[in-house]
Amino acid sequence: MKEDSPVILQAEHVSKRFGAVTALVDVSMQLHRGEVLGLVGDNGAGKSTLIKILCGFHQPDSGTLSYQGEPIHFSSPLDARAHGIQTVYQDLALVNDLSVFHNMFLGREAKKRVLGVPLLDNNKMRRQTRTYLDSLGIRIPSVDSTVAMLSGGQRQSIAVARSIYSSPTVLIMDEPLAALGVRESKLVLNLVQELKSRGDVSIIIIAHNYAQIFEISDRINFLSGGRIVYDKRTKDTTVNELIDLVTSGYKVEQPAS
Repeated sequence: MKEDSPVILQAEHVSKRFGAVTALVDVSMQLHRGEVLGLVGDNGAGKSTLIKILCGFHQPDSGTLSYQGEPIHFSSPLDARAHGIQTVYQDLALVNDLSVFHNMFLGREAKKRVLGVPLLDNNKMRRQTRTYLDSLGIRIPSVDSTVAMLSGGQRQSIAVARSIYSSPTVLIMDEPLAALGVRESKLVLNLVQELKSRGDVSIIIIAHNYAQIFEISDRINFLSGGRIVYDKRTKDTTVNELIDLVTSGYKVEQPAS
């Protein structure tokens, strides 16, 4: 990522409350074109709320969003996807009993007509899935395998591949390394590196493993108490500096009620 890359997605002074609970307090953040932004913080810090606002699942109580330099209001996740923002959640939304290629085309199946009757074009979907996964460096023994037969890392890679098949401009990844072993995590990290090298998609990735997030991110944002309290390029900081910040019990002052 070039340091002078334009901002593609921006939140300014965003706040969100759920009843008596304040999830976000005056959050401002920027995602640059082609950048991988690592979003870290303890449980309950507001990470999930922030990404749900960025992808249209929640509406902010105050503050604004802008996308590709223009003010934007996402009324729903479908609206955000229509604008090129895709999100991969922890539950992946894959169908375990379906094949890899059927999962890749879920909801947008290729069809053909036989004697005037529309039928699934399995050969076309199988062929395109194989070609696309190979282009991303995703190694799956067979695209006919059911998702249930894949490792955790392979399933996560398929979920990411499906999300970027529609050529999004922004990809948000919610804990893609959670519950994965070292080898499986490496599959996902390699995929993020491949996407990063292409430079045509900007990525926000939430993770708890700071060493892993430093490995792939251009910049780190740390959320604490509903605020972004740390924003640095990874080349200007270290994993130890971030760990020291966390273990020191960094707290931000909450506004008076």
